Amino acid sequence: MKILIVGGGGREHALAWRLKQSPRVTSLVCAPGNPGMTRIARCIPIKAEDIEGQVRLAKDERPHLVIIGPEAPLAMGLADELRKADIPVFGPSAKAAQLESSKGFSKDMMKACGVPTAEYGRFTEAAAAKAFLDRFEAPYVLKADGLASGKGVVIAQTREEADQAVDDMLAGQFGDASRELVIEEFMKGEEASFFAFSDGETAIALAGAQDHKAVGEGDTGPNTGGMGAYSPAPILDQAMQERVMAEVVDPIIKGMAERGMPYLGVLYVGLMISPEGNPRVVEFNCRFGDPECQVIMARLKGEILPLMLACATGTGLKDCKRPARFEDPAVCVVLAAEGYPAKPRTGTVIRGVDKAEALGDDITVFHAGTTMRGDDLVSAGGRVLGVTARGDTITDAVKRAYEAVDAIDWPEGFCRRDIAWRALGKA
Repeated sequence: MKILIVGGGGREHALAWRLKQSPRVTSLVCAPGNPGMTRIARCIPIKAEDIEGQVRLAKDERPHLVIIGPEAPLAMGLADELRKADIPVFGPSAKAAQLESSKGFSKDMMKACGVPTAEYGRFTEAAAAKAFLDRFEAPYVLKADGLASGKGVVIAQTREEADQAVDDMLAGQFGDASRELVIEEFMKGEEASFFAFSDGETAIALAGAQDHKAVGEGDTGPNTGGMGAYSPAPILDQAMQERVMAEVVDPIIKGMAERGMPYLGVLYVGLMISPEGNPRVVEFNCRFGDPECQVIMARLKGEILPLMLACATGTGLKDCKRPARFEDPAVCVVLAAEGYPAKPRTGTVIRGVDKAEALGDDITVFHAGTTMRGDDLVSAGGRVLGVTARGDTITDAVKRAYEAVDAIDWPEGFCRRDIAWRALGKA
């Protein structure tokens, strides 16, 4: 089978790496791909957001399946255009992708479907937003309604900060994404990420993970797209996964189908587990998380392609088994460019990636923001590499990941040194 993967980040590299191991995959094409993906796939320099270019490529290549990695092309309707061309695609329609592309739509759907979440309000006027803040005490949660590359959330510690955030966001702090904002009650507890597949009617659980969104150790500093992740997440045991499926995933999949927006693809459920052990939804995403995808793919020992095909065709998922076993905890440590997330420094030379991967078969370095300059691998984004390792225990996986990090020679890069601290505390 020929597979086309849209995207060029760490998530897409991880998907390509796992699918390349399938005996059913005979050809792998990535657009635009990245230097790491060129080792396992044919990469074509078409941007993920170039909808016309991606559709033209798919018509030329005629893949058996297109997998759309990032959220932006999904929100822009790439899956819809591919389906019009009768090309099987793993990813939701633009209407269904509103679960991520519009925080307000997502919250309204949760409320309509009885999905547990925080109290919220939607605003386009500063005065009304500030009045709504009177309902809560600090800290305050403010979210840009639209897509903001994982950075459109402000957690204000004081009322003064919250009022300023209202003004800044509605004035265009996050561009068009913050023309409307959502204000939420602050939820206390432990965050976790849960992933399920859906063919529009049936949903099955995939796996759980936890990521580290803050740039600094101890979960300090501004939010990022993710500085690291690990799986499994101790808080997402089998009983909790069953609750999330029953209380969150099944109702939202049913609700979307009833409203003529069947959800096909992977649903990422961002959760807050309360101190009392009750799950509430922080957000939905319409694609794999990044860097959660890296650790899930590293742990997966069975075939994932049949489930993706079932989701793409909208039938047959109920006859599929949950992916064959997940084994060995996995940890991903993100190496980011100096200055990230505000102004990452790009164009700096990275050495030692091969040396890191040579440490063992349990280590893989996924490229996220790299490019080639002559014979040199250089940084080309904020989050640049996802150094991923498996181990017999979470402690072993953490140790192996940081051994690989330390084998990479990149003075202009940095990482958090406390990835998986919650799991280590429970080990």
